[in-house]
Amino acid sequence: MTLRLILTRHAKSSWATPVMEDQDRPLNQRGEKSAEAIGAWLAAQGYVPDLALVSTSTRTRQTWALVSQAFDPAPEVRFIDALYHGEPNTLMQALQGAEGPSVMLIAHNPGIAYFAQGLVAALPGDARFERYPTGATAVIDFDAPDWSGVAWNTGTVTALAFPRDLI
Repeated sequence: MTLRLILTRHAKSSWATPVMEDQDRPLNQRGEKSAEAIGAWLAAQGYVPDLALVSTSTRTRQTWALVSQAFDPAPEVRFIDALYHGEPNTLMQALQGAEGPSVMLIAHNPGIAYFAQGLVAALPGDARFERYPTGATAVIDFDAPDWSGVAWNTGTVTALAFPRDLI
């Protein structure tokens, strides 16, 4: 069975209030436009998740809210504390507990960049994949019976999008 992961780093956040707790930082205006553009791109390509796993930070929640406006109906969402600055193994545990053929995961660097690199059998030709800038979104397919069967170095990058290319 083909399983599809839509892996998105949160959109650009605001540093307007430097004393704010990191987890509470919102998106800035560019981040809001980027999240909307990623959602529109995903919907236009037919990449609509059945389930979204989202970090509990303000910027990831806002990214999800703006991306998901493009999906009708809106997928089920689970906000997971462990995804906030989660290490690759933590992200893998969350993914392996998911259900449905298509899952979106929204989290943070550096964990999401290392997670993306570890998931795929071959890196795509775009060097930005390794940096995973804000809003970066990879569509990664796996041949597995369910998410618990997904293993490192087995995914194939089907599509890759960056907000700077979309807005």
